[in-house]
Amino acid sequence: MTYSRIAGTGRYLPERIMTNHDLEQMVDTSDEWIRTRTGVERRHVCADDETVSQMCIEAAKIAMDAAGVTASDIDMVITGTTSPDLIFPNVSTIIQHELGIPACTAFSLEAACTGFIYALSTADKFIKAGEAKCALVMGAECITKLVDWSDRNTCVLFGDGAGAVILKPSEEPGIISCHLGADGQYKDLLYYPVGASKNLAAAGTADARIMMTGNEVFKVAVKTLGRIAAETLEKAGVSKEELDWLVPHQANIRIIQAMAKRLDMPMEKVIVTVQDHGNTSAASVPMALDVGIRDGRLKKGQLILTEAFGGGFTWGSVLLRL
Repeated sequence: MTYSRIAGTGRYLPERIMTNHDLEQMVDTSDEWIRTRTGVERRHVCADDETVSQMCIEAAKIAMDAAGVTASDIDMVITGTTSPDLIFPNVSTIIQHELGIPACTAFSLEAACTGFIYALSTADKFIKAGEAKCALVMGAECITKLVDWSDRNTCVLFGDGAGAVILKPSEEPGIISCHLGADGQYKDLLYYPVGASKNLAAAGTADARIMMTGNEVFKVAVKTLGRIAAETLEKAGVSKEELDWLVPHQANIRIIQAMAKRLDMPMEKVIVTVQDHGNTSAASVPMALDVGIRDGRLKKGQLILTEAFGGGFTWGSVLLRL
C-alpha cells in the first residue's frame, strides 16, 4: 500500500511586524488585555502590494529545498486560503506558473482556518490513489486586508503568512488518518459579508469586515475540536499517551490550552506560535509545523496530531508520523 509523507516544510512571514503596543495607539485596547485573552503579542502584516501568491512562492521554495525536489518533480499544487490574489484564476495556478512547475493539477480551496487541513487531506488521497507523486500543499492568508482596524474585538487577533509542505509517496505510514467536517448552521457566528455574487458593491467600505461572535465561536470550537481529536485517535487505534506532539491551529491561547487539557498533554508538548504570528487562518498549522521542525522539537518518527477550526464552521484533523 502507498502512503503519503511530509518530505519538507517551509514558511514565509511579511516583513512588517505590528505589536500589541502598536495597536494601543489605534484602538481602545492594551497589551495586557490582548495577551491575557488571546495570547497574541505580535503579528506580521502584509504590505499593501503583497499577495498570497507571493508569500506562497517564498514558503514553497523553502519547502522544496528541504525536501530536495525541483519544480519539475511537482505534479500537484493545492492552496488553502480565504484571501487569494484574484477571484480567478485560482491562486495555485499563479504559484505554479511563477515557480516554473510544469502543467499539472492546480487548485485552491476555501475552508477558512481549516483550509490547510482540507488541502493536505485532499493531496493525501491523490497520492494514495497513485494520481500524484509529489504535491505542493500550502496554507496562506493576507487576512489583515479583511480586518477592520477600528474593531478591537477582531483586529487584535489576526496576522498574515504562508506555510508550505511537500507531500510524497512512502512505503511507511506518514499521514495516518484525516478527518474533516463542517456545519453551516453556525455561519453567522464568523463570516465576511462580501463575495463575488453577494454584496460586492460593499467591498472597500466600512461594511466589509470580519464579523465574529467571539464567545460563541470559542464554545463551539473547544467542544468540536475535543470531539474530533478523540474520534481521530480512536479510529487510528492510538491512545492519547502515544502522541508526541499536538500542532493546533493558532487561533487563541485559551482554545489551545483547552485542547491540550482534553488530550492530557502538557503545554511543553504543544507547538505554540500564536504569540508571534496571531491567527493566520489557513497558514496557521503549516507554519507551526515548520517552526517545530526547524527548531528541532518535531523529529522524524514522532506521532503528531494537527487540528483546526474555522468559519463555516469547518473543522479537521490530521494524524501523522514525521
